[in-house]
Amino acid sequence: MGVLMSRRQTVERVQKVSLAVSAFKDGLREQPSTRRRAEAGTARQGTLEQEVQEGEEEAVAGPSQPEESSAGKAAWERLRDGRGVEPEEFDRANRFTPPAFIRPKRELHDDEPPDISLEQREQILNDEMCEICEVWTAESLFPCRICHRVYHDGCLRRMGYLQKDSAVEVTETAHTETGWSCYYCDNLNLLLTEEEMYSLMETLKNCKIIPGVCLTLDDFLHYKHQVHKQQFERTMPEAQEEQAALQFNALDPDKKGHIEWQDFLSHESIQLLQKIRPQNALLRLLTPKERERARTAFLALDQDNDGFIGEAECRQARHSWFRKHQKEMLSCNVSISHVGPISEGSPASSRNGKSPEKILPATKQEETRNIDWPGFLRENVAYILAARPNSAALHLQPLA
Repeated sequence: MGVLMSRRQTVERVQKVSLAVSAFKDGLREQPSTRRRAEAGTARQGTLEQEVQEGEEEAVAGPSQPEESSAGKAAWERLRDGRGVEPEEFDRANRFTPPAFIRPKRELHDDEPPDISLEQREQILNDEMCEICEVWTAESLFPCRICHRVYHDGCLRRMGYLQKDSAVEVTETAHTETGWSCYYCDNLNLLLTEEEMYSLMETLKNCKIIPGVCLTLDDFLHYKHQVHKQQFERTMPEAQEEQAALQFNALDPDKKGHIEWQDFLSHESIQLLQKIRPQNALLRLLTPKERERARTAFLALDQDNDGFIGEAECRQARHSWFRKHQKEMLSCNVSISHVGPISEGSPASSRNGKSPEKILPATKQEETRNIDWPGFLRENVAYILAARPNSAALHLQPLA
């Protein structure tokens, strides 16, 4: 509603200014047509029209917004349209035209519980033709580990989505256990609807966040404090500040002292989805590959096959199963229909003779609380979605 009111106020402001211009022009016509007064009126008219034009531009930009450069406006436009690649970063010559991203729309039945069976396994099938050029060339196609799309590395380069560093990563990981996410699945921001995106943009603008700029720990904590104060009208508790600091460290795995813009945007996108969408709606975002991987995880944790697992095992899935995986764990090639990465500490790997990670210590309440398959999905869906990007950053830090 805040976005709709802002647009209405903008339109009313422009209409009022336009009426003032019309009234001024009518007054000029009624004045004596002496040359001196006509020249003065023309000069005055030109000045006012310039003010009107400046007022219209200011109204469109929003009230009390600082003057933005053309590069800044372009950055906000790319954010609104879901374009993660900065067009200034590479030469567009001999490149394909990037696709027009269409943001999803909420459906009436989205909040109803989806029917995701544990017993009925899903057949994982990838496309046979490249998503970009629609040509089939068998083994040279690189599959996405999240969706059904496949790509040629050459097509990805000509699209501008594959630069020198990422090209090696794609060719090395696409057919391995870790896998590779295509440019649709890699960008969590594309999960937001237009209304959700405008809400996020309004929050970023109010907190003076500049698109494309890296954030330090101080910037990140200051932003979190501002958001909390706007939402709850009180200072953020110390415990939440400590959790925010842990999230910053998770978004900065290389300890560079700052987090990249795309990682920050993915984190904020998944946070917003958690706040405004029920878990049933989030479950409908899962792809067949993600659902199949969740089944594998649950069945591996359900050692006695009674359809329930403990709270400790459910937490362990968040910390080791549904999270980023180190590149040094890459080993064997897998089929093109592989459902996704399996960490070395996951339950599935323990079946192959590898020692699993230690289960986090559980409280007495956690030991007595059992979780069934639907509950397992609801409690972990946000972490499954947050693991989509190729970045090594952890976009949603599980609570300890």
